[in-house]
Amino acid sequence: MLIAQITDMHVKAPGHPAYGRVDTGGYLRRCVDHLNSLQPAPQLVFATGDLVHAGAPEEYAHCRELLAQLRMPCYLLTGNHDDRAGIREAFPGHAYLPQEDEFLHYVVEQGPLRFICLDTLVPGEPWGLMCRERLDWLAERLAEAPSQPTVILMHHPPVSIGIAFMDGHGLDGADAMAEVVAAHSQVQRVLCGHIHRPIQALWAKTMVSVAPSPAHQVVLDLEDRLPGSFIMEPPACHLHFWMPPTGLLTHLSYIGDFDGPHPFRKPVEAAK
Repeated sequence: MLIAQITDMHVKAPGHPAYGRVDTGGYLRRCVDHLNSLQPAPQLVFATGDLVHAGAPEEYAHCRELLAQLRMPCYLLTGNHDDRAGIREAFPGHAYLPQEDEFLHYVVEQGPLRFICLDTLVPGEPWGLMCRERLDWLAERLAEAPSQPTVILMHHPPVSIGIAFMDGHGLDGADAMAEVVAAHSQVQRVLCGHIHRPIQALWAKTMVSVAPSPAHQVVLDLEDRLPGSFIMEPPACHLHFWMPPTGLLTHLSYIGDFDGPHPFRKPVEAAK
């Protein structure tokens, strides 16, 4: 089973680049083409938040138009740049999204895996939150299927990542969440976005995996030398491959045209 994760697309209205220079819609279009061309094709795509840049209706309309070109189901999560009502209104066909609850939490059952998708959004704030209500919901969902391999998806990572600018916009309630997750051995991975970089860390008896953006990345500044900055490093996404008996493997998949593939050895010429 192959699952694609895209995150932090920051789609703007056509003709309005993010930060005055990043054509995030164009980058998402290339990402969609990339996913559609993969062999084997992913069965599912999860978009782990910051679907758009400012939560505006015209941004969500553009995002919907681009994601509609995917040839596989796509599940949406909220990020700090998102708006819950905007997502509900722009994606009425996504029946898995709760229409009455405050939070956009939901569960997806697919093949051998169970996906628990969390809403860490605090409206108007860059940081995320796992409050008591959200933690209780997570604990109840984990208790429902203690023997089924489970993946948790959320926007804000529950760990510090060493980039001071981004750690200042982290997840409040991460310690309490760690207690919930550590009590459930079926959790294979916690998949996140927000940081615009590929990062892995051990946490709560499982692994946290952060995916990069298909557009711009955050500068890797581990000495706090710069103000918060982005850099146009290669766009990428994560591919999560379920392969018994190993379990869940994560591959970084660069988006773009690159020279190759080339065989390491030339084929032996056929005997004449």
